[in-house]
Amino acid sequence: MDVSVTDEALHVVLVDGREISAPLQWFPRLAHATPAQRAHWELIGDGIGIHWPDVDEDIEVESLLAI
Repeated sequence: MDVSVTDEALHVVLVDGREISAPLQWFPRLAHATPAQRAHWELIGDGIGIHWPDVDEDIEVESLLAI
């Protein structure tokens, strides 16, 4: 799994190869974060979610799949 955040979108690559993108405006904490804060993420719950400790943001992968 890989995660990247641009000024426009959140991009997630799942272990099965699927790629998900969502507009960054849907995640205000990430939208207002610095590039360094956006790059500092960790998996939570054996990969069920992504956590950005510097901005206290958690996003569940399942919620991204529901987009």
